[in-house]
This record gives sequence, structure tokens and C-alpha cells, in this order.
Amino acid sequence: MSIDTVRIGIVSVSDRASTGVYEDKGLPALRDWLTRALRNPLEFQSRLIPDEQATISAALVELVDAGCSLVLTTGGTGPALRDVTPEATLAIADRELPGFGEQMRQISLAFVPTAILSRQVGVVRGNSLVFNLPGQPKAIAETLEGLKNPDGSQRVPGIFAAVPYCIDLIGGPYLETDEAVCKAFRPKSALRAP
Repeated sequence: MSIDTVRIGIVSVSDRASTGVYEDKGLPALRDWLTRALRNPLEFQSRLIPDEQATISAALVELVDAGCSLVLTTGGTGPALRDVTPEATLAIADRELPGFGEQMRQISLAFVPTAILSRQVGVVRGNSLVFNLPGQPKAIAETLEGLKNPDGSQRVPGIFAAVPYCIDLIGGPYLETDEAVCKAFRPKSALRAP
């Protein structure tokens, strides 16, 4: 059985990085983690854009319409006035998936008390899953992978463990993960034979 190719949209939202004031680290961090975590052949569509709600919403719609079954954003999720990524994401949503934001904040709280200021959301638009991640590369990996005990066992599941099954349920491709990075959870009835 062949492995499905997956088209993934990655969006870094930053006024300063999008104008060249400093180097964007969000897009490389997303690309690196997803390349390590997924066994599928991947096609990335990248966007580096400013903190403008209409621009963010337009980019998300464009990526979904281009066939990205998964769209991840990084940046613009705090309480600052220019942080509008959650509003832009909710504006294009068919459905909200509150568990994504809840779990991201839970993971981040293990590191910083200011995690309660984060407003990340997860949504479905058509056959695509869209969710917001933190802006720092280390926090992106922690959020996606979760927290591990010193012996390597999972202490707090990362959000990506639920992503492949969610994409199954909304009619997207079958995502296969590298269990050394992130073990996907699916009920037995949803598993494909290797």
C-alpha cells in the first residue's frame, strides 16, 4: 500500500520578520519538526506575513483552497494588540476544536506561567485542519510532541498525537508518524495495515 502525499501549509505571522528586521525562525522550525515526525511524502506551502487579520485569514483560505489538509501557524497568539492570529483563524472556520488550544496551554504551563496568556485555537475548514502554535521554535516542538519523563515515556501528550485521526475524520489523507518523534493515536478500527 502506498503512503499518501500530504500537502501542508505553514504560516509565520510576524510584523518584523515579514519586513526583514530579523530572520524568521518559525517556518524552518515547523518544516524541520514535520519532516522528522511524518513518514509521508510532504509538500510544503509557506507564507511569511505581517500581523494583519485580513492578510492572515486570506493566507489560510488560500492554503486550504490549494489542497493543504493541514495548516499550521506560528506567532501572533498573545494578548498584545497586534496579536490577531486567533481572530483571523476563527474568521475562516467551519468548526472550532477547543481541545487544541486547551492542550497547548497545558503543555506550555509546565514551562512558563505566562502560558495562560496564549490564545491559540484549532479549527476545521472544509477538509483541512488549521491550528495556531507558539512563536518560539522550542515551544513549537514541545507543543507538538508533548512532555516526556526522564526515561523517555510520555508525561503529557502533545497535540500532534490527535492530528492524524482528526484528518482521517474530516476526509483528508492518512498521516503516518515516526513513533520515535510522535506516536499518533487512532482507535483500532481506524488503523491501516502497514
